[in-house]
Amino acid sequence: VQLQASGGGMVRPGGSLTLSCAASGFTLDYYAVGWFRQAPGKEREGVSCMMASDDSTFYVDSVKGRFTIPKDNAKNTIYLQMNNLEPDDTAVYYCATDIIGWPCVVPKFAHWGQGTQVTVSS
Repeated sequence: VQLQASGGGMVRPGGSLTLSCAASGFTLDYYAVGWFRQAPGKEREGVSCMMASDDSTFYVDSVKGRFTIPKDNAKNTIYLQMNNLEPDDTAVYYCATDIIGWPCVVPKFAHWGQGTQVTVSS
């Protein structure tokens, strides 16, 4: 099970960014997937997760209406589409997967990709 995250960068407030997480060694559609983030001095938090069984999704309150978690089964890849970014979105973002992966919390995910830095600053 391998996850490769990419797409981070620096963006101005109000801007958009799309993160990608490519999976290898397994079929992503059969697993729960999630995006997490960790800001300096803070604990890692679940940003958005999607269940494998019915594609139910979770979004942390602070990103509702701004972030989505689309999935491309043909590419075995999940994305985190981030719009109207705010300085508080600055963090290292991680993708993760597990059989159940619900609720959207760190202990429920065993497999992690490397982080990708997102910086929102004017």
